[in-house]
Amino acid sequence: IVVHTDDNKSENTLINMVKSYLCQKGEYAPENEHSFSPALCNRLDKNTSGLIVAAKTALALRIINEKIKTREIKKFYLCAVEGTPPQEGILEGYLTRYDKIVRVSDTESDGSKPIKTGFKLLKTLGNASIMEIELFTGRTHQIRAHMAHIGHPLVGDIKYGAKTKRE
Repeated sequence: IVVHTDDNKSENTLINMVKSYLCQKGEYAPENEHSFSPALCNRLDKNTSGLIVAAKTALALRIINEKIKTREIKKFYLCAVEGTPPQEGILEGYLTRYDKIVRVSDTESDGSKPIKTGFKLLKTLGNASIMEIELFTGRTHQIRAHMAHIGHPLVGDIKYGAKTKRE
């Protein structure tokens, strides 16, 4: 499910479900609000599973966003990648966003933004490995593009260089 309305103008979004749920519980009445509505504190790329945090109040949103910014709340992901990457490390680079794809480079260019991704190899299974990824920055497709940039695209992610499509 998409988290916010996308290019297709879908109304079936996570944030709309959160608002509907809170309305049903009597914890949110949009007609009584003048400046705030429940909001998501983070997001996930489409086809990614994980935890999303929603804030019911402006104060809660400010507190959670500050905790994410100061890294009191950290973001970790489990990923299957092609090949066997190094045991662990921190990757830094620059991400440039194009129409439907992003690219990572080692040098800054016009429109690029700095990215930082931590990783740890957990297990190798044949031609694939399970990785724990920590995001220090949270850019669009950062994990997908950064792992592809070092030659270890996510399993099945042909958009970013995987050899075979995910089934």
